[in-house]
Amino acid sequence: MLDINMADVAAVMGSLVPYLVAAGVILVLAVIVTFAVNKKTVKSVSARKLIHSESWLVVLVAVVVAVSMMVSGPLSTILNNASAKKYTLSSSTVAAANKLAKDVQSEAITLLQNDDANLPLKTAKANVFGWGSTNPVYGGTGSGSMSDQYPTVSLLDGLHEAGIKTNTELSKLYTDYRADRPEVGMFNVDWTLPEVPASNYSDDLIKDAKDFSDNAIVVITRVGGEGTDLPKDMKADGVTYHNNSKDYEDFQKGDHFLQLSQTEKNMLDLVTKNFDKVTLVYNGANAFQFDFLDSYPQIKSVVWCPPAGQTGFSALGEVLSGKLNPSGKTSDTFVKDLTATPTFNNVGNFTYDNVDEFAMTSSFSGADVTPTFVNYVEGIYVGYKFYETAAEEGLIDYAATVQYPFGYGLSYTKFTQKMGDVSYKNGKISFDVTVTNTGDQAGRDVVEAYVNPPYTNGGIEKASANLMAFDKTDELKPGESQTLSIEFDDDDMASYDYQNAKSWVLEQGDYEVSIRSDSHTVLEERTVNVPKTITYDSDSNTHDGDQTAATNQFDDAAGDVTYLSRADHFANYSKATAAPASLSMSDEAKSRFVNNGNYKATDHNDDSDEMPTTGAKNGVRLADLTGKDYDDPQWNKLLDELTVDDMDNLIANGGFGNAAINSIGKIQLVDADGPAALNNNFTGIGSIGFPAATAFACTWNVDLAQRFGEMIAQMAHDMHITGWYAPAVNIHRNAFAGRTFEYFSEDSVLSAAMVSSEVGAVQKQGVYAFVKHFALNDQETNRTNMLCTWSNEQAIREIYLKPFEAAVKDGHATAMMSSFNYIGTTYSGANAHLLQNVLRDEWGFHGMVVTDYFGNYDLFQNADQEIRNGNDLMLATLDVTNHVSDRSATSVKAMRNAAHNILYATANSWMYANGEPDVDTPLWRVAMYVVWGVTAVLFVGLEIVAIRRFLVRRKPVVTVEAGELDR
Repeated sequence: MLDINMADVAAVMGSLVPYLVAAGVILVLAVIVTFAVNKKTVKSVSARKLIHSESWLVVLVAVVVAVSMMVSGPLSTILNNASAKKYTLSSSTVAAANKLAKDVQSEAITLLQNDDANLPLKTAKANVFGWGSTNPVYGGTGSGSMSDQYPTVSLLDGLHEAGIKTNTELSKLYTDYRADRPEVGMFNVDWTLPEVPASNYSDDLIKDAKDFSDNAIVVITRVGGEGTDLPKDMKADGVTYHNNSKDYEDFQKGDHFLQLSQTEKNMLDLVTKNFDKVTLVYNGANAFQFDFLDSYPQIKSVVWCPPAGQTGFSALGEVLSGKLNPSGKTSDTFVKDLTATPTFNNVGNFTYDNVDEFAMTSSFSGADVTPTFVNYVEGIYVGYKFYETAAEEGLIDYAATVQYPFGYGLSYTKFTQKMGDVSYKNGKISFDVTVTNTGDQAGRDVVEAYVNPPYTNGGIEKASANLMAFDKTDELKPGESQTLSIEFDDDDMASYDYQNAKSWVLEQGDYEVSIRSDSHTVLEERTVNVPKTITYDSDSNTHDGDQTAATNQFDDAAGDVTYLSRADHFANYSKATAAPASLSMSDEAKSRFVNNGNYKATDHNDDSDEMPTTGAKNGVRLADLTGKDYDDPQWNKLLDELTVDDMDNLIANGGFGNAAINSIGKIQLVDADGPAALNNNFTGIGSIGFPAATAFACTWNVDLAQRFGEMIAQMAHDMHITGWYAPAVNIHRNAFAGRTFEYFSEDSVLSAAMVSSEVGAVQKQGVYAFVKHFALNDQETNRTNMLCTWSNEQAIREIYLKPFEAAVKDGHATAMMSSFNYIGTTYSGANAHLLQNVLRDEWGFHGMVVTDYFGNYDLFQNADQEIRNGNDLMLATLDVTNHVSDRSATSVKAMRNAAHNILYATANSWMYANGEPDVDTPLWRVAMYVVWGVTAVLFVGLEIVAIRRFLVRRKPVVTVEAGELDR
């Protein structure tokens, strides 16, 4: 029985129109002919009868052909998915995934404050305040959504599992209050905060709560999601409020989403008035503004619980009860005023005011769209790199600015770290660190190694603190020690000089190598001297194993932006970090801007290109190439077998899988979405949802990231999936980014370590991970509105590309997903500097690049431009601009190269590990073949009958005279 998914139907309805039109035209012609016959415009009776019968044969054939084309074309996705086996997770996989999810959250929960040893809780009862306690954050909206196929442990469930009894009267107050709240959907984030007004807490309720327990836990939640960033001004951004009281407002003008609402403050006033021992749990991925803590001395403990996935809240109860000792460290810097960060004025909505010539109407929204922009004015000074350097230069008062540093986290026990001698040999810097548990409880600690490089005023920009390496101890019992070995390459300390050398440079001088408990607190320090400057500007002396020496690729992306500089103690801070002074695109940028309104493939054809061989009969199958090098000569024989239509179909139809090519034994493969899970958007089958990527970063444990990659691969095998649209490694450039939950950290090194561990584990099991979004897709606002991202090359390479680079070089990724935004004036999915020169030539990447969702973003996405510039596969489920329309030699060569990249990745997937996969013919195809056969026989039979009758009628009539038979 076919299980039709209506989402599939909706996705392909638009693609059916050409087929329906063609069938309609044929039917109309048949009717016209029949009408003409009936009106006797054809004089011969026999001819009229023949045409009459032929017209209805045409009708029959037209119907069969039209339906067959639709079934084998656009409708094949629906029918394939409807008739396919619904592969689900085995019970053993579900159990193992749930355990791993809890293990991750156990190390992700971060203790930010614990005055008077308030935690662990001293009693097994607690009053849990806050609407968020009954509606916690598990992940994020959009691609971060959880599957509803598996049980989910709520925040309160997690406390109960740990033996903590909670006040059910309070919980009922919140569930009743939010009963009429709208559901948070795929791309529907409800920014309003339905905290219960303090006036709704009756005196009896508070009295009963005090009688129940003297422990109070307050839960504050903040959600994020795909498609929109968090409001920076809750009034100006048009948030609709949900109030039960006419005389209260959640926020004042200028208040943002990551600070307390007035109702939350009122609730805290009420709780702290009645309870002296309060624990605040913040449940969200985005760094919250905790500037209010000094006003509430009753808040003894602060716990950061990042989005926990489907079972992670089990760990929260164990941390609060003391069954688990928290070992998480912050993945971002928490500051006291988010409006005073270097990025605050340069994130959000900026639309050019002089680009009407590039205006286009979006078929997705129907709106007229003109290009937008965002300026990465802070350069390399992202997150802690700014705060540590600004403090050293005297620009800021660190204690008054930073609430919790990057890499910060407390424990229920105490540790010491002792740094051994530092060795600098053969380009390696190494030393041991001995960690000792000096407290009275078992726990784990993190060793963080930083470098402060030599800086010349006005020279190459350098931060005074740069994470180089880290490691996490095993669980250490009281008094137990463990020695960890720290090692990194000297070229990891290099900086990218985009203005002079235009390459990576390791300047001579003293480098201060330190171990720190967080980015700010130095425990011990040693000096390493680099005797002479090393410039990595030749192929015999490349940076970090590059295949070719890196040199400037993104000069055009710098634009006319003033970038923050450390020179003269950040003398240009005010000017650099101010909001854009102009909303106009320069004439020079205009001359380079490209969208679908001015791009013509024929303008980029090369007359000297020769048409490649197509449709050859070489007998090579895709399975013959499994395990072969990318440059193996047999690839050419295989690629010669492809027709142009084969290549176009493979390239154009890359939404949640890639197409079959029967002639070479290429089967249709399935890709799944979800940064913390696997969600098959067509079958509706999903996997266990894990804690958010931010939670993984807070563990500072690459072994957990590796185990996660292995589990994703195991779940993919169970679900018959070969590709995973994840991990996502964009940077937490600012706290208001909607997809912060989906990305790891503000730091590129921490992000790089996590992503390379995940990808390496996934790839070993034959699942290709589409590392995304490549690159500089660090905000959601205007992401599909031709968003021109301006940044200098040093920041691009040191901050934003580094995690992708690690995924390729260390994780051996064979898949990548490009981003929606532009880099400068070029759409990233058609940026040859990014996708060819850097990704493939420098880093040595072999594999496929897929677009972000193709949809109807026909403002700037088109297959012709993309395949010529390194983007191979269109993540499309509809026929829009995803087909290659130009069929010149230049275009076919690009198609062939794209097909090579796609087939290389798929040939090395787990589906081809044991040779060519066996694929059962779906029942609907068998039925279609039968219909074809019956129609053909019927058509031939009726043709024979019609022709015979026609010939009989055409014989001359013999007249016999009366009496002639008597002769």
